[in-house]
Amino acid sequence: MISENETVFKSYKVCLKGTVKGFTKGLFYSLFDAVYYEKNIVSIEDAFLSIFKRLHDDKGQDIWDLFKKEFPNIRKKLDLDALAMEKNDPATKSLEEVYLASPGFHAIAIYRLSHELYKLNCFVISRMMSEYIHGVTGIDIHPGATIGDSFFIDHGTGIVIGETSIIKDRVKIFQGVTLGGIQVKKSMSATKRHPTIENDVIIYANATILGGDIVIGAHSIIGANVWITQSVPENALVTYQSEIKISVRK
Repeated sequence: MISENETVFKSYKVCLKGTVKGFTKGLFYSLFDAVYYEKNIVSIEDAFLSIFKRLHDDKGQDIWDLFKKEFPNIRKKLDLDALAMEKNDPATKSLEEVYLASPGFHAIAIYRLSHELYKLNCFVISRMMSEYIHGVTGIDIHPGATIGDSFFIDHGTGIVIGETSIIKDRVKIFQGVTLGGIQVKKSMSATKRHPTIENDVIIYANATILGGDIVIGAHSIIGANVWITQSVPENALVTYQSEIKISVRK
C-alpha cells in the first residue's frame, strides 16, 4: 500500500543511451574499417537485438536483416559525401582526413545510418543515434530528414535540420544554419513543417530558413545571418545588409 505522500513514477530504460552510443560508434567504425567489421559485426548485431528486446520490440532480427542489406548503399552515399568534403573544403588535405577527422562527415554518416532505421519505423533508436552524434559534433540532423547525394557541411556546429526537411543534391551548408518550422504544434506532426532545398544551393553561416512550404530554388546562394520565411527563386542571391562602423581610437 502506498501512502498519500508517496509517488510512483513510471520507469524508463534511460541506460539504453549508453548501449546506443556503443552500438552507433561500432556501426560507424564497421562501415569504413573492414578489419573492425570482421571482428565486431556479431557483437554489433547482438547490441542491436539487445536494444530492441529492452524496448519490448520482437522485430529486432527482421529489422537488422533489412538494415544490414542497406550497408553497401549507405557506404556509396557516404563516399560521395566524403568526396564533396574533400573537393569543397580548402582546409582538408586528403580523403583520409575527411573519414577520420571531419565532424560534418561524422554527422552525415550517422544521419544516413539512422535515416534507414527511421524508414523502417524504428523511431526511438534512430532518434537516440541522432542525439548521440548531436552531442559529439553539435550538429542536429533529425533522422526523418531527406538528404540527397554529395552533401557538404563545413564546420557544422549549431546546424539544425528538422524532421521534414528535404535537401536535394550537392547542397553546401555552413555552421549555425537552421532549417526549421515556423510554428511548433503537436497537431502538425503529420505535416511538412520544414523547408525544401533544391540542387546546388549554398547556405552560409547562421542563416535561418523556416516553413514547410518554403522552397529555396536551385543554384541559389543564401548569405550569412539571413532570416527567410518565403520561397526563393532559382539562381537567387540573398544577403543581409548591416552597417559596421570602424574608427581609430584617439
